[in-house]
Amino acid sequence: MARGSSGESVLTRAVRILEVFTPEEPSLPVSEIARRASLHVATASRLVAELTGHGLLARQPDGRVRIGVRLWELAFRASPALSLREAAMPYLEDLHAIVGHHVQLAVLDGEQVLFLERLSSPGAVVNYTRIAGRLPLHVSSSGVVLLAHADRALQERVLARPLVRYTDATITSPDRLRALLADVRHRGSVQLDGAVHEEATGIAVPVRDAGGDVVAALSAIVPNDGQAHTRIPVLLAAARGVHRALGAPPPPWSLIG
Repeated sequence: MARGSSGESVLTRAVRILEVFTPEEPSLPVSEIARRASLHVATASRLVAELTGHGLLARQPDGRVRIGVRLWELAFRASPALSLREAAMPYLEDLHAIVGHHVQLAVLDGEQVLFLERLSSPGAVVNYTRIAGRLPLHVSSSGVVLLAHADRALQERVLARPLVRYTDATITSPDRLRALLADVRHRGSVQLDGAVHEEATGIAVPVRDAGGDVVAALSAIVPNDGQAHTRIPVLLAAARGVHRALGAPPPPWSLIG
């Protein structure tokens, strides 16, 4: 593969360009892409032109650049995360009809939680997450559920690093977080009051695949009014529905009659 004078491959530089886009800033001028990707403007401009030619990026009428439809098409063809989203959507929609506010589907990606889907209601409580957005694992209810069921090595890496504080209620003590992870595994759910925003409570439950492994988290963001715990049974029922949609056999009692 061709390499530039820095010894870095063209593919590596192209990936850096694709990674500069965020849910908050889905389109950027080439000069800003170059700055964020740590590339010369001429190099960034050439790579943007090539990626645009392949449909992986697209230019807007104002000259700004965004992710192209072709990239989404390729992702939809092969991504197991999108297959998970497809299986979960009917249950996510039912959950949203009951709970209101925000309901979300998230997966573990590296050392962060990645949100695949979010359904929201007009006038819902504040929520910082977005589709394709990320948060540190210790901050959100979805992240805590996923971390609780992650491998021990990942848990220890997270616990060994400084835990970023979002609010006064964010857990920043490794000992408290370790105890919370054990409690999540025991209870099968988590509730975090005001951990990301003082006015909101996050509740989350694990989603398991046909083999019983935790592959996602189902969560709701509701007002921090002391009533969040009443929605947990509905989340658990929805998670069981997704579990069955992913190929799990129905419970024995559902076959009676």
